[in-house]
Amino acid sequence: MTLQNFCTALILSVGLVHLTAADWTTYRGDYTRSGASTNPLPGTLVEAWSWTSTHPPQPAWQGEAKWDGWNKVFDLKPRQIFDRAFHVVVQGKRAYFGSSADDQVRCLDTQTGKVLWTFFTEGPVRLAPTLLNNRIFFGSDDGCLYCLDNLSGELVWKVRVAPEDRRIPGNGRLISAWPVRTSVIVQEGLVFATAGMFPADGVHLIALDAASGAEKWRQIQTDLPAQGYLLASKTRLYIPAGRNNPAVCDIATGRRTRVVEGNGGTYALLTDDMLVFGPGQTGQLGAVEDSSSDQLATFQGNQMIVVGDRSYLHSDTALSALDRKRYLEFARERKRLSSRQNALGKKLKTLGTKPESASERDALKSQLTELGKGIDTATLGMDQCLIWKVRSTWQECVILSGETLIAGGRNEVVGITTSNGVVTWRQPVRGIAYGLAAADGAVFVSTDSGTIHCLRPSRQTASSSAALKP
Repeated sequence: MTLQNFCTALILSVGLVHLTAADWTTYRGDYTRSGASTNPLPGTLVEAWSWTSTHPPQPAWQGEAKWDGWNKVFDLKPRQIFDRAFHVVVQGKRAYFGSSADDQVRCLDTQTGKVLWTFFTEGPVRLAPTLLNNRIFFGSDDGCLYCLDNLSGELVWKVRVAPEDRRIPGNGRLISAWPVRTSVIVQEGLVFATAGMFPADGVHLIALDAASGAEKWRQIQTDLPAQGYLLASKTRLYIPAGRNNPAVCDIATGRRTRVVEGNGGTYALLTDDMLVFGPGQTGQLGAVEDSSSDQLATFQGNQMIVVGDRSYLHSDTALSALDRKRYLEFARERKRLSSRQNALGKKLKTLGTKPESASERDALKSQLTELGKGIDTATLGMDQCLIWKVRSTWQECVILSGETLIAGGRNEVVGITTSNGVVTWRQPVRGIAYGLAAADGAVFVSTDSGTIHCLRPSRQTASSSAALKP
């Protein structure tokens, strides 16, 4: 992919995000899934403690086929990777996560890694819980939504989203025919979630009263599944659909407004006026304007961070930073010139080769030449907006904490300075790091081995770390 195309797609797909506070109360920190926190991380991080599950995560989907012979697409990337690790959320001095291995939600002490309480469901808990005040909300493959007291782990309410308690075989266990395979969002006193994988049986989008669990509204879609982390703005819900494209719904009623164009996937980022999602069959993220269902841009990448006037793109092979403000000025000019160029090109085509239109054709050709020069100038300016680009082997996840990018890959997590892309520290982990969270002055790393690592600045950490068992 050219630098020009990368920059174009990147700037089209970004907008300002609001940085989270010290807590990390939902997946990737907030309901836009920004992956950004103001949590400062001074110095080098080392392991303070680790917790390891008796059994590793049991993902619902093992991965894509190696190739799509019908469409002649090879080296396919997995698109449904939302449950390959136990993703952690944090509030105060407590960390929480669900387990697809033993159907539990656990609460750990963030200082020691000690298990403070556990809660069993009747099916895998595949997605990170959501925290609000003194409550924790989550769903399970048993088809139910749960609300617990987050200090004691005691049940506050439980609601079966499915229309009936029908069980089917799933991943070696009996699960609901309508498992909860999306996250829970809690906003303005309401809990939003979905249940159902099979459109023919109905996929239920539901809103409940957060205090009591009483149903407020329900919508049923019969053409798309619902799998992955929900996103929300003040007026919209964005529902990932696994290998399919996300649906956009009115948050007040649950009624669908549109399905966006793209290549599917369960990763998504919501900016002020853009939905970025993917990774598609070949690792492409798509960007869609909030006012349209048409895909505006695509680019190779896994995840993205947007803060202020800077954007960070994370791909299989590189991490990049872009001066977004300067680039946007060039991009707007290039878009204006390109639009004019397309209009004149169509007009020239309609003139044909009639002798009486020769002078008009010559004038249009001259204008097109000048527009082309202007586009080249704007493109050169766009190419010069790349601040830095470094080679990366940490392709699974990235977040921002303070002034440090944290990237995770196979058996390692690294800290990267946002100013120049320099790796300032490395920390080994057990397995592939699929999940990261930043809170309480620490970074919590979740891997496919079922291990949760807590990393803290080295001056706060004893020379030997504690390895804890469940």
